[in-house]
Amino acid sequence: MSTFGGDETAPFFGFLGAAAALVFSCMGAAYGTAKSGVGVASMGVMRPELVMKSIVPVVMAGVLGIYGLIIAVIISTGINPKAKSYYLFDGYAHLSSGLACGLAGLSAGMAIGIVGDAGVRANAQQPKLFVGMILILIFAEALALYGLIVGIILSSRAGQSRAD
Repeated sequence: MSTFGGDETAPFFGFLGAAAALVFSCMGAAYGTAKSGVGVASMGVMRPELVMKSIVPVVMAGVLGIYGLIIAVIISTGINPKAKSYYLFDGYAHLSSGLACGLAGLSAGMAIGIVGDAGVRANAQQPKLFVGMILILIFAEALALYGLIVGIILSSRAGQSRAD
């Protein structure tokens, strides 16, 4: 007989949420870095003096992985069935938290990669496009930030299903 309080399968969903947050966010970060990095390398052949200025999309894509890491740490520290009962409500709250942050990070990474690739190439031909490119990148990054905020809110709902 186990002394575990709560639902036996609930931690599975919680850990799945932590993994989803990290994996999907890092997939977005990797895609954004690779796609915009190809644009920087291609542009750098003709205009090597603009390489450092054009590294902004690569940095912005890298930040997406940090968002997933934050949510994964928040979720994993909230899963301790020995200290406090962990119910399916808590597992589902953590799963939805991880999916919200992870999938938002994936979509933002795709947007940053595509805009970064085209933006740095266009900036090499017309320097007046730099500010517009940065604004578009900021709005793409905001999508992942929305996922992070919603993920934190959903994760904070875990533990509120029953009074222990």
